[in-house]
Amino acid sequence: MQKLIIFLILTTFTLNAQEKRAITIDDLWSMKRIGAFDISPDGKTIAFDLTEYSMEQNKGNKDIWLIDSDGTNMRVFKNSEANEGSPKFTHDGKLSYEFDSQIWVADLNGKNDKRVTDIYSGASGVRWSDDGNKFLFTSKVYPDCKTQECNKNKDEAKENDPVKARIFTELMYKHWNEWRGDKRSHLFLMDLNKNEYFDLNLSSTFDVPPIALGSSHDYDISPDGKEAAFTMNTSDFLASSTNNDLFIINLNEVSKAAETPYKKISQSEGNDNQPVYSPDGKYIAFRSMSRAGFEADKQKLMLYDRETGEIKNVSGYLDISIGEIIWSKDSKTIFYNAANEIYESIYSIDISTGKNEIVLKERVNSSLQLSSDGNKIFFKQERNNLPHEIFSINTDGTGLKQITFVNKELLSKIEMNDIETFWSEGAEGAKVQSILVKPPFFDPAKKYPLIFLIHGGPQGHWNDDFHHRWNTQMFASQEYVVVAPNPRGSTGYGQKFTDEISKDWGGKVYIDLMNAYDYAVANFDFIDNKNTFAAGASYGGYMINWIEGHTDRFNALVSHAGVFNITSKYGVTEELWFPEWEFGGAPWENRELYEKWSPHMYVKNFKTPMLVIHGANDFRVPEGQAFELFTALQKMGVESKLLYYPDEYHFIVKPQNAKLWWNTVYDWFEEFKVKN
Repeated sequence: MQKLIIFLILTTFTLNAQEKRAITIDDLWSMKRIGAFDISPDGKTIAFDLTEYSMEQNKGNKDIWLIDSDGTNMRVFKNSEANEGSPKFTHDGKLSYEFDSQIWVADLNGKNDKRVTDIYSGASGVRWSDDGNKFLFTSKVYPDCKTQECNKNKDEAKENDPVKARIFTELMYKHWNEWRGDKRSHLFLMDLNKNEYFDLNLSSTFDVPPIALGSSHDYDISPDGKEAAFTMNTSDFLASSTNNDLFIINLNEVSKAAETPYKKISQSEGNDNQPVYSPDGKYIAFRSMSRAGFEADKQKLMLYDRETGEIKNVSGYLDISIGEIIWSKDSKTIFYNAANEIYESIYSIDISTGKNEIVLKERVNSSLQLSSDGNKIFFKQERNNLPHEIFSINTDGTGLKQITFVNKELLSKIEMNDIETFWSEGAEGAKVQSILVKPPFFDPAKKYPLIFLIHGGPQGHWNDDFHHRWNTQMFASQEYVVVAPNPRGSTGYGQKFTDEISKDWGGKVYIDLMNAYDYAVANFDFIDNKNTFAAGASYGGYMINWIEGHTDRFNALVSHAGVFNITSKYGVTEELWFPEWEFGGAPWENRELYEKWSPHMYVKNFKTPMLVIHGANDFRVPEGQAFELFTALQKMGVESKLLYYPDEYHFIVKPQNAKLWWNTVYDWFEEFKVKN
């Protein structure tokens, strides 16, 4: 009888395993994506926006859902065919949200909708005052317009003008994937008692939040609603400046007719950002970088005393770069997240003693919010085999709980192995951590081809996330082992490790990478050393191009949006501080370094088959880099292919375009496999 029971258990397990399958492209795009979320004042309800994509319609739709904070009673708040998002609770428990480029408020049952902004240029990014009588928002306007009628007239005149030519007189005329134009993002105040809105940056030619290195965290309103703090870059040469600064403005003095003075409170020449008022109104916490022109410097946690004007460095002794920051209810502790090896961990720091403790180390944690009683942190968590879900944890690090399960049904059908890591020795004896992902239904007795992934940035890191573009499970699904190293330049391993790629793009980092590859091939018997492939994007694409001229370790390569000619790239990119920091100035100021580390100088060594991928609207690494690279490959007689998207940019964001991307990459690797 006992043998029969064991047999039935084993049979059931085998059948369940066989019912699962490897993840597919359609699965990846069927995963629902949780975006912004908020917690009600009474702590009982969580509102979040959820995006679902349609491969057939080639687009996504964003809706708002509610769930009780204990993880029960998930229900719809708004789910029309239009996009509703960015839910924010008001002080009286109603819910504000963005719809049709305006701010709306409704009861929690989704009824009694009221539009609370009616501004031609649109409204987004709400920050409510504690009493619910005021809120901040942002809108793109013409700086010389003092009325919305003026903005409308200018737009209509431009639309009706048959001449679409543009005249530029300064740099940063384009950014990422859009032409900047004449409009600027301004910070507005909506006063519901007066039923009026006010442009807080009236006539300013500077953006709030800043056009670069800025975020939706870059402004806040004081608890009493009398003051606002915001981030702005006032440099006269924006393309070479990372000097974002913090300003405060007295909201009792704002006027529709005249400009309101604001006061700069930050002191660093680097990037200061993310102001957050303490609940007691005494402090403004913010992040600060010390070094001008370096976008990946360590983010320190600073405190501005509103009464004395003094600034205190709370975290300077820590070799940690501060991420998102939230206050404890008693204004004595700040919780934050930060890169920590392959994780984005949650920490707490005492603002008076500087005592720093880890609340949650594992996985990738973001969008921190504190419960109304101050005892729990709610946040989004993801891992390599789990897209974002909302979790909670007690502030002492106990009681971790998953609240939402929006992809539970789909995930139950998919076989995905959790990540593993290994360490290898890099240049100068440095320890380098790599992620390893095994294919579904892994058999240790088999040999599997290897995909070696190189991350972008270069100041970034592969982490334990569920990436919706460079998804390691998707690479592994085709029966590959995936190795993703974090070499020099990676974040989460101390600032020195991050710094050591600058002015050394093909140096120590290349040794780190090749040593990680050699270690994996030598130490994991399940890797087929006759079938190894490498791929990367942005800086990762640069390194693929560098590898093309420096080693024949790989059967084939994939370079997505990769830098090929560092000198020509300087003249067409937008954020000039980046190459100027990484290569010690402009090309005419340090020509030797530009040529030393440029892959185009090593074309004579090109021999490995390469797939080149690029988007036409990529202003960070413009399309000419791909054209130059493909020309060189073809001229050298190297087997090569160019996948070009006229409707994409640095990233591939449309479902059907992504499907083509994955299938083309899969086919490319398959074409150059050696049959054993």
